[in-house]
Amino acid sequence: MTSYLLAGGGTAGHVNPLLAVADLLRQREGDDVLVLGTKEGLESRLVPERGYELLIVDKVPFPRRPNRAAIVFPAAFQRAVAQVRAHIRRHGVDVVIGFGGYASAPAYIAARRERIPFVVHEANAKPGLANVLGARTAAAVGVAFEGTPLRRGEVVGMPLRREVVELDRAGLRADAAEYFGLDADRPVLLVFGGSLGALRLNEAFAGSWGDVLAAGWQLLHATGERSDLVDPEVPGYAMRRYIDRMDLAFALADLIVSRAGSATVSEISALGIPAVYVPYSVGNGEQRLNASSAVAAGAAVLLDDATFDADVVRERIIPLLGDRQQIDAMASSAERIGSRTGAEDLIALVDRALAEK
Repeated sequence: MTSYLLAGGGTAGHVNPLLAVADLLRQREGDDVLVLGTKEGLESRLVPERGYELLIVDKVPFPRRPNRAAIVFPAAFQRAVAQVRAHIRRHGVDVVIGFGGYASAPAYIAARRERIPFVVHEANAKPGLANVLGARTAAAVGVAFEGTPLRRGEVVGMPLRREVVELDRAGLRADAAEYFGLDADRPVLLVFGGSLGALRLNEAFAGSWGDVLAAGWQLLHATGERSDLVDPEVPGYAMRRYIDRMDLAFALADLIVSRAGSATVSEISALGIPAVYVPYSVGNGEQRLNASSAVAAGAAVLLDDATFDADVVRERIIPLLGDRQQIDAMASSAERIGSRTGAEDLIALVDRALAEK
């Protein structure tokens, strides 16, 4: 029996790949899967809902400036490390797998002090600080994107949701079209900007949806739950605030316009769908980097958020809709670079680390 401790959380970008790996490990008869997270992060809800025990560690942000938080950080961080060491001893943990976020940094230190191996997975092309520090002494390092600057990083891809890994797009297309009230025999452009939507994308397509329909395409547009964009209620345009069945949306999409979060890029590439990425401009630029390998491979086109509007849709996307040969070539490129085996490949690194300890 092997006891695995999966550490990570805070955002869906950390929690979802963690749960994908946990689900696969749980299939190993007799093994034990535990999850380490903070009580404030998204994991505090998603992990118990999925049926896993969540072990708690204090949230201790790295100080970014010389203030009171910086003064108390050393003691608070050591207290968090002690919490994880106690979890490791109490549950007889054999290996730690970290996905970044507040729970990972103390987990890496605790694993090293308890003399058990730990493996790092980085989902973004621009790694977070916890994983940068952890990668220096990890038994193995898996990354989702080629070129991720982490020491000894090996490309394993992104651990994906089973509904994506097992998706039969062609087999589901007719059901997907019926679900959204569209025609399965006509091409579909899928536009979405995450669960909260993307104002820039919404405004651009509010001014250009007629051009998409005039090009002979249909439009499936997820505006986000907070959007007040008015549905024109015309045939061929399916507007939704939120799409519960993204598997059906992916099954129907012939081209996607979206942001470039790491999970989004990984899922779209894994499914072999050509894409136009409009990276969110706030942050440290990781979305642009996430999309770079797909763009370099010819699977996607990159457009700037700052200038993205209805005119850009007409000038750059509408001509693409009329070029079936280029879209087919982009889809072929996506199929070459995408992977549906990220969870399996990361677990292979874990098995190797356990064998070498």
